[in-house]
Amino acid sequence: MALFSYEFMIKALWAVVFISGIAPMLGVFLVIRRQSLMADTLSHVSLAGVALGFFLNLNPSLTTLFVVVVAAILMEYMRSLYRTYSEISIAILMAGGLALALVLMNLSPGSSATSIQSYLFGSIVTITTGQVVTLGVLFVVTTILFFLFKRPMYVLTFDEDVAHVDGLPIHFMSMLFNVLTGVAIAVMIPIAGALLISAIMVLPAAISMRIGKSFNTVIVISIIVGLAGMLGGLFGSFYWNSPPAATITLAFIALFLLLNVIKKIRIFWQRSKRQKN
Repeated sequence: MALFSYEFMIKALWAVVFISGIAPMLGVFLVIRRQSLMADTLSHVSLAGVALGFFLNLNPSLTTLFVVVVAAILMEYMRSLYRTYSEISIAILMAGGLALALVLMNLSPGSSATSIQSYLFGSIVTITTGQVVTLGVLFVVTTILFFLFKRPMYVLTFDEDVAHVDGLPIHFMSMLFNVLTGVAIAVMIPIAGALLISAIMVLPAAISMRIGKSFNTVIVISIIVGLAGMLGGLFGSFYWNSPPAATITLAFIALFLLLNVIKKIRIFWQRSKRQKN
């Protein structure tokens, strides 16, 4: 295939492999814990980190990492304050992050606004070797942590009271999970874009939960769906000359809609068969 003759596409393919492993492993827990909007919130807060980097004339990736980690810690702290209304922390941080980003963009040099816009949508085909290596390291770390803490996180995700009775440090574990999610988002922002990263984190998990019957099955299916959706979107963007992140997101949405249509047809067919019998 022609696309494999381009070095930037080889890097993009490696990025796809790593992201399709990282995002579903975190996304499944986000969806089950009803924190799907956390990825969207942290991605919006990341814009404040990007703007801060341009304002201070520092590496935007480093400032984004710092801001997102702080936001992830604050999110867990505020969630503990408003246990019944946990979505308050999401609303406050999202609004505050966007407001801070706009203020810093206005105070930064004019050229920075154009640079910041590149972080809104990202571009997987402009990925550097350093970013691929960072994604690879993050993939290895996430995988190791997933297998080490899968059972405690499983208990914490489904019932915090049971986790507390079992002696698990629920607030510390939730904070670490938020920080790891924040780090993953900060690393993937230049590639997937702040506006689309939440779709890559959440949609594979949402699709797999419609198919899988057990937790482990859902994880495996979400990784397969993540890989299929990202590869389909990447190939589509190459041949149609469309924005990669947007095409990947549309590929996930298409898979989600197709799955639901197939399930509806299957249910209708089973009902018709039972009625005939």
